[in-house]
Amino acid sequence: MGDDKQADGEFTLDLSDDVRQMRDWVHDFAASVIRPAAAEWDEREEVPWPVLEEAAKIGLYSLDFFAEQWFEATGLATPVAFEEIFWGDAGIGLSLTGSCLAAVAVSSNGTPEQVGEWLPQMFGGPGDVKLGAFCSSEPDAGSDVGAIRTRAVYDEAKDEWVLNGTKTWATNGGVANVHVVVASVNPALGSRGQATFIVPPGTKGLSQGQKFRKMGIRASHTAEVVLDEVRVPGRCLVGGKERLDARLARLATGGQAGEQAAMKTFEASRPSVAAMAVGVARAAAEFATEYSAQREQFGKPIGQNQGVAFMLADMHASVDAARLLTWRAAWMARHGRKFTRAEGSMSKLVAAETAVKVTEQAIQVLGGNGYTRDYPVERWHRDAKIFTIFEGTSEIQRMIIGRAVTGLNVR
Repeated sequence: MGDDKQADGEFTLDLSDDVRQMRDWVHDFAASVIRPAAAEWDEREEVPWPVLEEAAKIGLYSLDFFAEQWFEATGLATPVAFEEIFWGDAGIGLSLTGSCLAAVAVSSNGTPEQVGEWLPQMFGGPGDVKLGAFCSSEPDAGSDVGAIRTRAVYDEAKDEWVLNGTKTWATNGGVANVHVVVASVNPALGSRGQATFIVPPGTKGLSQGQKFRKMGIRASHTAEVVLDEVRVPGRCLVGGKERLDARLARLATGGQAGEQAAMKTFEASRPSVAAMAVGVARAAAEFATEYSAQREQFGKPIGQNQGVAFMLADMHASVDAARLLTWRAAWMARHGRKFTRAEGSMSKLVAAETAVKVTEQAIQVLGGNGYTRDYPVERWHRDAKIFTIFEGTSEIQRMIIGRAVTGLNVR
């Protein structure tokens, strides 16, 4: 191969210079700003606005930054960035990245005009930080997206959609500037009769319901969103009415509906969510390793004991395995490769389960210290659990993978 950096067809996991520089830049912010603030905002259980402002000042919390990573050629920039952010802290990390799910819902299904108008309003800028919220889950429709009851009815005389219902578990729900809401336009069709709507800032009838007090990710705002006769302009139907009417017409004649918008949004985001879990797991593995080299018992560092060293070995191997699955899925998504074996779900399943296990092992390595709030591993363990629940539970991921590998209708 001579001095060629990469011959055609050569397998490589080398990141480009641009991605490496971005990674180091984000890591510096995570180490110097996010991690020192993590315990305070976990206790306060509030949106960490000062941290968002600091991130906005340097361009980290911005539409431009997230878009640049999303469209990077290899597909690895977003998972690399998210891993570093969540290495800093998961709660603050979700406050920094929570708007992305709403942005993905619009950018992956919307018109160019909708993308240009609404995505900038989900992020704002320094001195005017804004948030976006993606509202899909409901009190009786979590994993069962087809059970969504929020209704959208078209008022043809006014060219407006009227939304009524209650959403739950919405990140940034009620405090966001722009809400992106999944609603049913034809309940008889289940998930195939759903559409996604943009609710502009200040729209009457949208209010925050219950704010949830959570086990972990407490610096991320999670709440119900109540929609009471919410009227939005016709142009706020993501993708436009012409496309919706064509899809409903195909269904009426027995045709295929194509991908359901909410499911398309979740599938596109799974490798990114997996990367978040990898970041939490890596933080715990690194911290436990450093602790094991410094903490002495019986006259030697505890890391010299096989019982501890073997645990650390499993932790680091698991983190690397989860990252490799995540990078594979992200690369496939960026290059238009279909997830024929549910590779996106595989990445989220393994990364989520790894985060829970590794953070638990980190507590064990630290012993009594690990169980106290004086050390961060207990918070990381609390944070990790959410990854097995939101954006598709581990059980749902296993069902998706099971269907893919067996070709059977696993239920």
